[in-house]
Amino acid sequence: MNAPNDTTALHTRYLADTHQVENVSCELADYNMYAQDTALREAVQREGAAWADADLLRFGQLTGSAEYLEQGHLANKHQPELETHDRFGNRIDLVKFHPAYHRFMGTAIEHGLHSSPWTDPRHGAHVARAAGNYLQTQVEAGHGCPITMTFAAIPALRLQPDLAALWEPKITARVYDPRNVPVEQKQGVTIGMAMTEKQGGSDVQANSTRAYPVGQGGPGQAYELVGHKYFVSAPMCDAFLVLAHTDKGLSCFLLPRWRPDGTKNPMQVLRLKKKMGNASNASSETELRGALAWMVGEEGRGVRNIIEMVAMTRFDCMVGSSAGMRMALSQALHHCAHRSAFGARLNQQPLMQNVLADLALESEAAMTLSMRVARALDHRDNRHEDLLVRLVTAVGKYWICKRTPGHAYEAMECIGGSGVMEDSMFPRLYREAPVNAIWEGSGNIQCLDVLRAMSKTPEVVDAFFAELRLAQGQNTLLDQHVRDLGKEFADTTDLQYRARHVVERMALALQASLLVRGAPAFVADAFCASRLAPEGSFNYGALPRGVDVAAIIERATPRIQ
Repeated sequence: MNAPNDTTALHTRYLADTHQVENVSCELADYNMYAQDTALREAVQREGAAWADADLLRFGQLTGSAEYLEQGHLANKHQPELETHDRFGNRIDLVKFHPAYHRFMGTAIEHGLHSSPWTDPRHGAHVARAAGNYLQTQVEAGHGCPITMTFAAIPALRLQPDLAALWEPKITARVYDPRNVPVEQKQGVTIGMAMTEKQGGSDVQANSTRAYPVGQGGPGQAYELVGHKYFVSAPMCDAFLVLAHTDKGLSCFLLPRWRPDGTKNPMQVLRLKKKMGNASNASSETELRGALAWMVGEEGRGVRNIIEMVAMTRFDCMVGSSAGMRMALSQALHHCAHRSAFGARLNQQPLMQNVLADLALESEAAMTLSMRVARALDHRDNRHEDLLVRLVTAVGKYWICKRTPGHAYEAMECIGGSGVMEDSMFPRLYREAPVNAIWEGSGNIQCLDVLRAMSKTPEVVDAFFAELRLAQGQNTLLDQHVRDLGKEFADTTDLQYRARHVVERMALALQASLLVRGAPAFVADAFCASRLAPEGSFNYGALPRGVDVAAIIERATPRIQ
């Protein structure tokens, strides 16, 4: 054979592979999301849901699987679409979703994330549900909206026993049926909300939607609603809790998608909102054109009647934001455990250790506070716990949800340029991060609610400080912080102006107290030293000297099986 000429040899040389793929991470997948979260497992035990450990282990295996994580990506890639009419011109107001979205809805309902504390109200029921929700939301957050509202609707509906008797069995059933058909044809249903209007926003008293009695009127009676709702969460739900005015003031109503006679209720979806985050879920702008609804609770007391529902949805915002923190942290820790630079693994380099440990402290503190509120929800018959729910839900919702966007960004920076790419999970986590801070009452609304609780029920302050005192004498920085906080409460001048500052200090005090009591010393001491000391930093990665960053990172890092 003829030897290759010089030209052939030259081409072979310069068509060689340019590089080998090395020194990169791999997908964090096929791991048990619950088993690999030491802090969560400890919290479940501590807060009274040890009996759920085996179920959560099985659920964590599902949520951490590669297949399930991919479903989260697909649910957000293929966003919902609205069909207002069928091809014959009939009004249908149908929202279509990718099968992945239905997968998450079905899984959540199958596992009772929409109902378990109501159907099995044992000690630890809210804790177990919160833990399951925490795992599920790490994978996909958008479907949590209808799940949360369905869960939260029960306390409001129970104010009207006749309606509750009709609807509660189907609301709490572990059957997911996404069909757009009358409730009589379904075994399981979901519930949405229609509160907000353009002119009022959070000021629902400014709502203009009117309710007109069909007959005699009053609690449990039928009305027809006329008005415009600027945000209707999850328009594919089977019924909605709606605020509308009667002659006696703002009242609460249950409005189904279909009338009892099988005709479509004139609740007409104008458009789906184009949101920066929460992309998998549908939010809509809707007209009520004489839509049939039934009054829930006392006429003219709609806000009061809905307050328990709002408390539950705000609690789920805390859990959801905590879940976002945990997933962002897990991704950053996993990457830094596999990536090397400048001669060493990233998670072995002091400056990166400072950042990672700081992110881990924030995540554990958020989850710990959320699970403590879950325990309080399990014991509403105890006055102390009931008062904590009233006050701390707003405190936690404000602080945890506020901290999530910055946490997501810092975790993304740990990844570097690859974290900005849309085939990474981080853009979704980052876009999702502000949502919970705004929905269910923005930061100012939460702070005003804290002040309102302190004014109307002064006992909440005593309960709060009693909770803090359970850690008294165990950390000098915490003790001083609590004393200083007491002085803040004693000074009532311009309190509304200072409300964010006060609520922030309340949140940090409670998180620190809980960690001192329940977490390892290397976690609690680091949190207090970095959050309560006067020389604290505005950015992550500025932990003081003496922190056992290696132990904190080891505690928080998930590992593939």
